[in-house]
This record gives sequence, structure tokens and C-alpha cells, in this order.
Amino acid sequence: MVALFWLLALALFAVATRVGRHFGLIPIVSQLLLATFGLPLLMLLWIEPHWQLSGADLVSPGWLKNLYSLSFALLLGHILSDVIDLRLDRQSLKIALPSFCIPFAFGLVTAFWLLPSQPWLSSLAVGLLFAITAIPVLYLYLRHIDYPPAATRRLVQTAILIDLACWSLFAIAQGSLHLSGLLLPLAGACLPLLLCVFGVRQPLPHSLGFFGLLVVAEHYKLNALIFGIGYLLCMAALKLPLVLPLKAAWMSRLQTTIAIPLILTFGIVQINVHSAMDSLSWVQLGALLVLPILSKLLGNWLGLGWAGTSFVGASRWRESLLLNIRGLSEIVFLNLLLQQQLISPALYFALMLMGLIATLLPALAGIRRIPSHVAVPARSPRANS
Repeated sequence: MVALFWLLALALFAVATRVGRHFGLIPIVSQLLLATFGLPLLMLLWIEPHWQLSGADLVSPGWLKNLYSLSFALLLGHILSDVIDLRLDRQSLKIALPSFCIPFAFGLVTAFWLLPSQPWLSSLAVGLLFAITAIPVLYLYLRHIDYPPAATRRLVQTAILIDLACWSLFAIAQGSLHLSGLLLPLAGACLPLLLCVFGVRQPLPHSLGFFGLLVVAEHYKLNALIFGIGYLLCMAALKLPLVLPLKAAWMSRLQTTIAIPLILTFGIVQINVHSAMDSLSWVQLGALLVLPILSKLLGNWLGLGWAGTSFVGASRWRESLLLNIRGLSEIVFLNLLLQQQLISPALYFALMLMGLIATLLPALAGIRRIPSHVAVPARSPRANS
């Protein structure tokens, strides 16, 4: 019955993705909608009363936990792989600074003053969840609306800077609590240097080592963030590109059909949504839904004003909404925190609902394709002078 449930869940995600595409939604939005509203209803109305299965029963099999570790490592590796593509430029840095700092400060204030007492690491994580931007989903959305290449590159590089700051701060903070647990991940992160000493300069062995050791780190509850970021920084220093273990099309299909549905379902089925929401007051719930979005929009707005427009006709409001997209990065971060019991089920569900709203906002605000004759690159002040 447990295996049947998981087959049913994967089938529902496949149907939701296909139906969403019919209405012009990218897959992650359809999957978030199903996870937020469809799965809780399925558990409440059918699985628990008729199949007599609880969330704990559904996530208990060993084979499922191994599959979850593999999927989680695959998605985390894909997100962290953007680190190796980071190309620092002044405009992206100007956008990223307020886009990260302002929502991060709002998140810390919310965690310390509005939420129940919790460890400082949990409060730090809430601040980071306020600030995070989903790199893969942002890129897919920009490509979906035919955004100009130069403007796309600027926004994606900004998102990479923000996410690198979020993942790195959390990894360092978590590692500071368990200094003995830092040594093994840091040693693993130095593998590219060791391989180069032995004359291995081809990207493929380094890349396979990255994904393989990331699965091992996740399975044995090592600090996968420290390992992943350190490993990729070593590869970047050696000027080695990261090669995906599968072709890009197969990797995308694997993520959409198995990895993302598995991670979403694994988190949601463990939550009694009704009791989780009862544990939050209306003030706390409203703050968790509204403050991350408003503070992120404020930071984006200030950063984009500081950096200037990327092309003639660019809308500061439109780009602020686009940089507010959450999606996949936030899902992976939320699941990481939930599995380590650093956040409560209520906080998990509220922030996932916030992420869904933020990811839907560009579509709800009517952001559509950019006409090619409008997307003329902006001239720099030096060129204008």
C-alpha cells in the first residue's frame, strides 16, 4: 500500500504538470499547487481514513529514504552547480546586496519577535528563507517569456550571488555548532585538488565525484552544504566545468517526474496541515505570508534602482517581481530544515505557501513575453557621456 501511494503521488504530479503546461504554467508552479492543496486533501479525505496510513508510515521504508537521499542530492547538486558559473560584475552585486540584506533583516526580526522561541540557528534559517531566490525557476521563467539575454544574465547572476550567500551562511553557522563534523566534508571538498595532483584534469571524473560524494554526505547526515560549496569552489579555482551525470534533457525530465515530486511529497505527508495551522496565530501566519514578499520586493526595488536598467524599456517593477521567485531553491532548503527538525511543520507549510504565492506573482501580475523591438540594451553612463 505504501508503494501504491507513492506511485499514485507520482502519477498525480505528472497529470498536474501536463495540465499546468496546457494553461502556460511552468512545471514547478503546477507541482507546488498540487503539493500545497491537493496532497493535504488526499491525505485527509482518503489515505488516512480509508487506507489507514499515516505520514510516518508513508516515509518509513528504507528504500524510500535511500531514494529521497538520491533525489535530494541531485537537486541540491544542481542548485549548487550554479556556483561554478558565477561571474561577478558590479551591476549584479549592486542588485544582490539590498535584495539579500533587507529581507534577511526582516526575517530575523520576524523570527525573534513574532515566532515562538527557537534555537538561533532556526531563526537564522528563517532570515535566509526570506532572502532566497530560486535560480533554476527564475532562469526557466525568463526563458519562457523570451527575456533579453543580457538582462537574463544579469538577473540570474544576481540570484546566484544571493543563493550562494544563503547556502554559505547556513553551512558555516551549522558547521560552527559541530566543529568535528566539518573535517570530513572539508576533506571531501578537496578531492579535485587531489585528483589534479595525480594528473586527472578531465571534467567528468571530478563531476562524478561531486554528485557521488554528495549522495554519500546526504545519506550519512554529513554537512552536504559545506562539502558541495567547497568542492565546486575548488573546481572553479581549477577552471574545470561541471559535467552533469546525464544529458541535460534527461536530467530535467528526472527532476520533473521523480526528484521534485518525491521531495515535495516527502515533506507534505509528514505534516498534519490542520493542526500545524492551528499552532500559528493569524498575526504569525500573515507575517510569514506577507513580510517575505514585501521585504524582498523592497530590496529588489532598491537594488535595481542602484544598478540601473539593463535595457531600454525595462520595468523596475517587473524585474523586482521576477527576483522574488522562490520555487525549487526554497523547497530544497525547507526540506533540509524540516528533516533536521530546525523548523516546525507549521513553519514549513506556511513558508511553502508563501513560496508558491511569490512564484505565481509574475504570472498573476501579467508579465508576458518581451517584444524583440523593445529589448534594446541600455547604454552605459560612460557611453552616454
